[in-house]
Amino acid sequence: MLKRYLRWLIVAAAIAFLGHTLVNHWAEVAAMRLRPRGLGWLGLALGVSLLAHGWAGWVWSWILQALQQPVKGTWSTPVYLKTNLLKYLPGNVWHFFGRVRALGDLGIAQGPAIVGVVLEPLLMANAALLLGLASPTRYWPAQIAGLALALGAVHPRWLNPVMNRLGQAKAKSDRDEPLPPAALHRYPLKPLLGELGFVLLKGVGFALVISAVSPLPVPLWLPVVSLFSLAWLAGLVIPGAPGGLGVFEAIAVTLLQDMLSAGVVLSAVALYRLVGTLAEALGAGLVVVVEKV
Repeated sequence: MLKRYLRWLIVAAAIAFLGHTLVNHWAEVAAMRLRPRGLGWLGLALGVSLLAHGWAGWVWSWILQALQQPVKGTWSTPVYLKTNLLKYLPGNVWHFFGRVRALGDLGIAQGPAIVGVVLEPLLMANAALLLGLASPTRYWPAQIAGLALALGAVHPRWLNPVMNRLGQAKAKSDRDEPLPPAALHRYPLKPLLGELGFVLLKGVGFALVISAVSPLPVPLWLPVVSLFSLAWLAGLVIPGAPGGLGVFEAIAVTLLQDMLSAGVVLSAVALYRLVGTLAEALGAGLVVVVEKV
C-alpha cells in the first residue's frame, strides 16, 4: 500500500513541478509556433523514434544470445514492438510480463527469460549514463560514480550469482524445481553498445523535435542529446511513472532550461511525448499489419 502511494506521490510531484513551470512561462509557451518546416522536422523525429524502438528490439536478441538463448532479431523485434505500449499501464511492468510470456511460448525456460528481460533496462541505464557524461553537469561526480557502479553491476562475476539466486527464489515461490541458471559467459559489451545506439537515436529524435519549434545550433546537439539521456534515464528508473510520464518531462525541463528558453523546452517535451508515443503505437501497429498479411 505504501509503495502505491509513493508511486502516485512521485507522479503528482512531477506534474506539479511542470504545472508550476508552465504557469510561470505561459506567455512564452503560448507564443511558440512550429517553424515553417516544423512538420517536416516532426515527421523526421517520428521516423527516428520508430527506428530507435525497432533497433532496441533487435538488440534484445543480442542480450538473449549473450545468455546462450538462440533468439533471432527477426523474432525479438516484433515481440518487443508489440509489448512496448504495455509500459503505459499502471505499474510500468506489464511490458516485461508480456516479453517473459512470449519467451516462454518460444520454449525458453523461465529463468533465462526473466533475466533476459531484466537485463535490458540495466544495459539501457548504463548506456544513458555513458551518454550523459558528454555534457558535464553539477552532478558529474555522482554521474561517474553511478556509471562505475552500473557498469560493474552487469559484470558476469557479480551478475551471475544474482541471476542464479533469482531463479532459485522464483522456483521456491512456485514450489517447483530450480529454474535453469541463466549466465553470462563474458561482459555484455555488444548489447551495451547496441543500447547506446538506442539511447542516442532517442536523443536525436528529441533534438529534431526541438528543431521543429526553434533553431538548434549544431554545437548544442550533443549537449541536448546528452542531457536528454539523463532525463530519459530518470523516467526509466523512478518507480510508478508509466512510461516515465511526468518524470521525464520534469527532469528535462530542469536540465535544459539553462541552455534553451523555458518556452522551447516545455513545448519540446510535450511534442516529444506525443511523437514518442505515436512511434511506439505505429511500431506495434505495423507488426500487427505485417503478421496479418
